[in-house]
Amino acid sequence: QVQLVESGGGLVQAGGSLRLSCAASGRTFSSYHMAWFRQIPGKEREFVAAIRWSGGPTYYVDSVKDRFTISRDNEKNTVYLQMNNLKPEDTAVYYCAAGVLPYSSNYYRQTAGAYEYWGQGTQVTVSS
Repeated sequence: QVQLVESGGGLVQAGGSLRLSCAASGRTFSSYHMAWFRQIPGKEREFVAAIRWSGGPTYYVDSVKDRFTISRDNEKNTVYLQMNNLKPEDTAVYYCAAGVLPYSSNYYRQTAGAYEYWGQGTQVTVSS
């Protein structure tokens, strides 16, 4: 079992920045590929970014490229999502996820069902 706890969400104005953290406990964190997803009410959970167990390569949904950065610190059992130049359309609940999946497959990386463990989510609200 892996337990994931997100933090760092909040209210920010458009153009601002936030850094989300996801602290993991339980089984060996460094064995898992990690990802961030986000969800707004009435919509499916959307892939945002992924990072391999070793730290690279990383992948992003097109809408956040050049604004968001995913990283991880395996010694601290933590994955991060640095979000810059935030836009109102980034408003959502952000979830971190952990899984053992075929990371070379774009389909599996971006599919929520491919990840075994999830955090409870953290709300990010961007005002215009």
